[in-house]
Parts: sequence; C-alpha cells; structure tokens
Amino acid sequence: MKLEVLRVSSESDSTSGLLFDITNTYGRVFLCYTLEDEYRNKKVMHETRVPAGTYQIKLRTEGGFNARYTKKYGDFHKGMLHVQDVPGFQYILIHTGNTDEHTSGCLIIGDSQENNQLVKNGFIGRSVQAYKRIYPKILAALENDEEVTITYTDYDQTYM
Repeated sequence: MKLEVLRVSSESDSTSGLLFDITNTYGRVFLCYTLEDEYRNKKVMHETRVPAGTYQIKLRTEGGFNARYTKKYGDFHKGMLHVQDVPGFQYILIHTGNTDEHTSGCLIIGDSQENNQLVKNGFIGRSVQAYKRIYPKILAALENDEEVTITYTDYDQTYM
C-alpha cells in the first residue's frame, strides 16, 4: 500500500494537506484531510513537521498513545500507525486530533478542515470518523505483510 500526503498550505503555525491512496497506477484516491506542524529549516521539538520524503509505516504496540487507543477503541485497535526512520524524529504517528497543538510532528487526519490561512493553528474536524474509516484499510495491508509507505510531498513551496 502506498499513501501520499500532499501538503497544500504551509503557514507560520501549521501545514494543511490531503491524504491519498496512490497504490494503484491509475491515480490518487482521496482519503481525508491532514494537519501537521509548520515547516522549519531547523527542527524545534514538537513544533516541526517531518521532512518531505517516503517512509515505511509499521504498527507500534507500546507506549502511551497505544495504551490510550486500546482503551478507547478496544479490539478495533491493533497498534499505532508508526512512520519509520524519519531523520531527527522519533515516534511519528498517524492519529486523531484537531489543531497543530495535537501533532508534535505527527500526522493528524480528519474529514473536515479549516483554511490554515484563516485559522492560525489549522483545524481538522471529524478526526475520529476519518481514523475509524482509514485505519482498518492500512491495518489490513500491514496484517497481510504488505509494505506500507507514506510519501510526504511539498506541493505548496511558498515557505522555501
């Protein structure tokens, strides 16, 4: 399975984007909206998005997020979606949340989004709804021993 985050709006406090399934060669299939921290030349902990690039996703079955999601989602949850080997970052996850304050470098997903040019922190709505819809697809690929990757693409490069 191949996923792509297309970053479409990079502002001073947040980055808005779109998540696509690009597994099939016929084009992108829209999955949901995304929110991340802002771009920075030099990383600031909990305030910087991951560098553009392609990373593998695996399940993380330990840690505080996993414990909370296991309690919240029960048998539905089999582990956190963990973006692997991001240079200078640890424990980058795909999870629920609403503003860039919930990211710490992670990818927040949702089914609605406010324009981050108007709402400084960005805003993702219906995050749990999106998570419940997308997580099983990614989990199924991982459980079938498929390689799952995510590519972060900087479409809006006005910040560079």
